[in-house]
This record gives sequence, C-alpha cells and structure tokens, in this order.
Amino acid sequence: MCVSGAAPIAPEVLDFFVGLDIVVLEVYGQSEGTGPTSFNVPGRTKIGTVGPPLPGVEVKIAEDGEILVHGPNVFLGYYKEPEATKDTLLEGGWLASGDLGEFDDDGFLKITGRKKEIIITAGGKNIAPKNIEGALKNAELINEAVVIGDRRKYLTALLTLDPDVAAKFAAAHNISVNEIYTHPKLEAEIQKIVDSVNDQFARVEGIKKFRVLNRNFSIEDGELTPTLKVKRKIVNQNWADTIESMYQE
Repeated sequence: MCVSGAAPIAPEVLDFFVGLDIVVLEVYGQSEGTGPTSFNVPGRTKIGTVGPPLPGVEVKIAEDGEILVHGPNVFLGYYKEPEATKDTLLEGGWLASGDLGEFDDDGFLKITGRKKEIIITAGGKNIAPKNIEGALKNAELINEAVVIGDRRKYLTALLTLDPDVAAKFAAAHNISVNEIYTHPKLEAEIQKIVDSVNDQFARVEGIKKFRVLNRNFSIEDGELTPTLKVKRKIVNQNWADTIESMYQE
C-alpha cells in the first residue's frame, strides 16, 4: 500500500491515483507522539481526512480547535528543556499538537489548520517563517514581511515598505511616491535584499517570488493585533489574489 504523511495532498490528486487503482493512505502524527496518531487503513479510508485514531491512542479537540493526543505513544518531554515540555505536555499527559482539526460523523480526523507558525511545503519540508521574515525586515526599506508557502511548491513573500525610507528612495531615484510600489528600480532593490536573505538560509527556505504591497498592514483591516502583531490568516484572506499571482505558472 502507499502511505503519505508530513504534508497534505490535494483530494483531486488522491482521486487521480484512485483512478489508476493506486490508493494513497494519508497518515497523521508527530515525533512527540512517536509516530502515527491517526491512519487511513485499507477498508477504512476517507479522502480528505487523516483517518481514525490508532487503537490505544486518544485524540480530542480543544476548545480552540487544537488537536490533543494522549496514550502510551506520547513522549515524556524534551531532553533538558523543561519550559518547552511544559508548553507541549498539558495536565494529564495530553500532547498539544499545535495543529487544528475536527472529527467528522464517522470518527475520521481532518486537519483544518496549524496553530503553530510553521510552514509545511508541498514537499513536506518544515520551515519557520519568523526567521526569514526577521531577516527581511532588517532591511531599512521593508516594514513588514509575511512568508507564504504552506502546502505550496516554494516560498514567496508579501512585503510592505517603511513610509519614510520609501519616500527617500523615491526622491533619490526621481520616482513618484504613488508609482514606487511597481517601479522597476524598487523591484531591483528589493530583489537584492531578497537575494541577500536567501544566502543566509537553506535552499528550500529561499524566497522565489515576492510582491510589494501598496499599503502597510493595519488594525482596521484586521491584519494586525492591537499590539501590532501580524495576523497571518487575515493577511492571507485580504491578499489572496496577490498571493495566487505568485504561484501561476
């Protein structure tokens, strides 16, 4: 049988393989659960889910939608990392997976999102976007950076400009402030920044494409919290068309 884990597969891809009489079974789990938590098995498989929990493994959904796991498979903690262990192992030995999910009426688990800010690419690579975003924001021109790539073939980035630095750049290059966002000179400058950041990370963590947005993120548009932290989900929703434009082949 064929088994797939680490990253979700689009249902239409699984349907295609079924048409070839090849059933690909999706499995879900993490290292802290020493392997599988739930598994589609021959005779009990549902496309679009990661199957029912394995025998002996308890799974429940927390109030905020996080998947919690309990059983003899759950680890005892991180080696010499008591604080990290405390954050991951809840009272009663329940493992906080960091993933969001739900059960359907037949008891099959479905992954609906990710509580932890970790990007899993279509190739199953786990990438921490914060480090890349921080490196991008070190550049004076860039105010905010949001790395995109969950379930995608490669990473891209949405970038906003620092208003004061952008105004100086526009004046120095005789560009109208309104034209700067799509001007070739700005794009070339941003590309230099992106290339420099890419050199600091592994190849799989490189930013392949980017878009400079014509405004900064705001609390009013729901993209920032009152403490000015970026809300990734809202940014993805508000700029969905811009994001999709970076993945059109």
